[in-house]
Amino acid sequence: MLRVTGLSHRVRLETDTLTILQGVNLEINRAESVAIVGRSGSGKTTLLGLLAGLDVPSEGRVELDGAVISELSEDQRAELRANRVGFVFQSFQLLPALTALENVMLPLELAGNPAPDRRARELLERVGLGDRMSHTPRQLSGGEQQRVAIARAFACEPAILFADEPTGNLDNRTGQAISDLLMALNREQGTTLVMVTHDEHLAARCTRQLHIEAGQVTEPARAETA
Repeated sequence: MLRVTGLSHRVRLETDTLTILQGVNLEINRAESVAIVGRSGSGKTTLLGLLAGLDVPSEGRVELDGAVISELSEDQRAELRANRVGFVFQSFQLLPALTALENVMLPLELAGNPAPDRRARELLERVGLGDRMSHTPRQLSGGEQQRVAIARAFACEPAILFADEPTGNLDNRTGQAISDLLMALNREQGTTLVMVTHDEHLAARCTRQLHIEAGQVTEPARAETA
């Protein structure tokens, strides 16, 4: 699903150049669940953005589901993300003026789904929000907003889902419920799951963990799947 070769990323400062990632090589197979872990400032979110085609590397090659996204234009990357990629963010990123149902329907409508209402309702039922579909984000708890975000991310059946600290703004109990939901959808739909997380329990549930330190990515012994 993902193949990265010789990936490096640098940012030009006023008087110097900051190297965030250096010589990263990795492969992620279809239907795997992979946690990217490391200290704050280690480059986790930068790596996630490069894998998802939100940014381009200074050097190296990123291949996503057969497409070399590091060589595509911004418009081509956007089209690929729309067709094959889902996102879940720590800050939820829901549209405040839309209801839960409308937030989930939006990507379906943009993709030309002939029955966006039905698909969105099915997903909201699946994430336990069948009785909250008409509520706006302001009327939902943090855990409920994240459930809506997850339903939206899975709406178009992406080949791969990227999650940036999906439990970071949630209490332990709600975070556990969101972890359960992500892992269940990963198993049931076969969606490749790649996430940045500080949640040690969530990371341990993934089939693999990638550690970032000093711009380098390493992989320790495989964790047991929970």
